[in-house]
Amino acid sequence: MQVEITDFSKLDELQILRRLFDCAVSAALPSKALQNFLPTPPKGRTLVLGAGKAAASMALALNELWPQSASLSGLVVTRYGHIPTHSSEQRCRIEMIEAAHPVPDAAGVEASKRILALTQGLTKDDLVICLISGGGSSLLTLPVEGLSLEDKRALNQALLKSGANIHEMNCVRKHLSQIKGGRLGLACAPAKLVCLAISDVPGDDPSVIASGPTVPDPSTCADALAILRKYKVELPKPINDALEAGRFESPKAGNAFDHCESFKLIATPMESLKAAANLATSMGLNAYILSDDMEGESADVAKVHASMARQAAFHIDNPLGAQFCAFKAPCVILSGGETTVSIPKAQKNTDLREGRGGRAGEFCLSLAKELDAHPRIWALAADTDGIDGVEHNAGAWVSPNTKTKANKLGLNILNYLNRHDAFTFFEAIGDLVITGPTFTNVNDFRAILIK
Repeated sequence: MQVEITDFSKLDELQILRRLFDCAVSAALPSKALQNFLPTPPKGRTLVLGAGKAAASMALALNELWPQSASLSGLVVTRYGHIPTHSSEQRCRIEMIEAAHPVPDAAGVEASKRILALTQGLTKDDLVICLISGGGSSLLTLPVEGLSLEDKRALNQALLKSGANIHEMNCVRKHLSQIKGGRLGLACAPAKLVCLAISDVPGDDPSVIASGPTVPDPSTCADALAILRKYKVELPKPINDALEAGRFESPKAGNAFDHCESFKLIATPMESLKAAANLATSMGLNAYILSDDMEGESADVAKVHASMARQAAFHIDNPLGAQFCAFKAPCVILSGGETTVSIPKAQKNTDLREGRGGRAGEFCLSLAKELDAHPRIWALAADTDGIDGVEHNAGAWVSPNTKTKANKLGLNILNYLNRHDAFTFFEAIGDLVITGPTFTNVNDFRAILIK
């Protein structure tokens, strides 16, 4: 991915923002990130297992880097359309298959069964390399006994619409799975286990990334039940009773994980934000990273960002007191994390309908409303995996022209925001950010440019 800048003056504002996004994505590509974290080939065989939106690109990178003379085999599962086209003449020794995300399907169940089956017969001389990235929670699907795939799909959909954050969703998922929450790690014993992960979660907690399939789980059945009750998500009574009785408790820290040698983060949201900040600095912009782990409702997070951007822009024309402002323009304000979009249940006697779009689009829609065509501010928000929610866009743009374009088409920003219909809005005005799958995933990327 090309990110070098030769002449900053020749780039317009949206080109600058796109270069920053591309830079952040490039910093997290497995082909660059993996090579410094590889373990030594073992005396026995090497088995590769994995799940996530970046699992196939991680597998391809590992295949290229692993000695041809050394044993290598395995299976990874990724989202549909997320196996990169690769031109290498070297055959990939790791099987790559696809399944559904964010709502699991039968292909994910079958992949999970096969992954668990591959752990049978391992010895102390063998090595398991587990490749984990965001999206693994849905792709690595093997419901507990008594919970059907349809029940699991309904649960995922309910959690996605509830506004629960990723820590809460994955806590529930871990306690209703036969493979997540440390269970895959236990199945790999007695072989040595090394997990290589790309983080897409606020805080980079190994037990949360892809629901922590290889590490001990500190959460409990009681925690999962509390989350379900908080968001009024119902389960079949036998499953609810089993949670109450603690029968689905996840593995905790202890000697059973002694064979798990290491868990290494090969790419993180902060490293990608730093790469983008360094590029912005090379362009002559002041760069500020707010945080890599922002959470909360997308629309509310956008309001806070809009306030900060307006303050920075205000001091361009009103320098008195600028020394006390946190941001000095021209600048770019960067942030990451995973926001949420809570979808209310449609009420009787209303025309409320569910819109299209993900959290990046919702952020941009709210930001456009708050900025109200500010002449000095541009923004981009996108998911670093290239898919915002379930649509084909990565995110959207906001510019001083956003409101003008909308008005010409008779589009009311507030109406689209109220029904969470960001995709339809930005598609209509031609301001979707479309990248296709990026084959990595370090969560949300937001950049606001003040000139």
